[in-house]
Amino acid sequence: MADPLKFDLVSPERLLLSEDVESVMVPGTEGYFTVLAHHAPAMSTLKPGLVEVKGLSGETEKFFVRGGFADVTSTGLTLLAEQAIRLAELDSDMLEQEVRNAEEDLADSGDDPAKRLALETRLNELKDVQRWIMAG
Repeated sequence: MADPLKFDLVSPERLLLSEDVESVMVPGTEGYFTVLAHHAPAMSTLKPGLVEVKGLSGETEKFFVRGGFADVTSTGLTLLAEQAIRLAELDSDMLEQEVRNAEEDLADSGDDPAKRLALETRLNELKDVQRWIMAG
């Protein structure tokens, strides 16, 4: 068995999870990465996506996150998410509304190429999450 990793998942509303786990897959803006115990220190921003937490018992729990930061230290991993919800509790209507909001933001973005690119990226990330959820 791998050494335990201290993991905290925090949203503005509440602490969703705080426990020792085997590993955590994180949706970093530069791509997904997995953190295990003794990982090198790192920081990353989060993109909308799924956090997959593998517990010490081998069971996996998934969370939807939208934005925030990942902080890997010598003592563990903390995710400070703008929004976080257990995948089992995620309402497909809520995610559909997130997609509609992103589409509206993109339509209203004007001619600023950097803003359009950021909004297109966010929309595509949300649609990816929808596909993952629908795939099971």
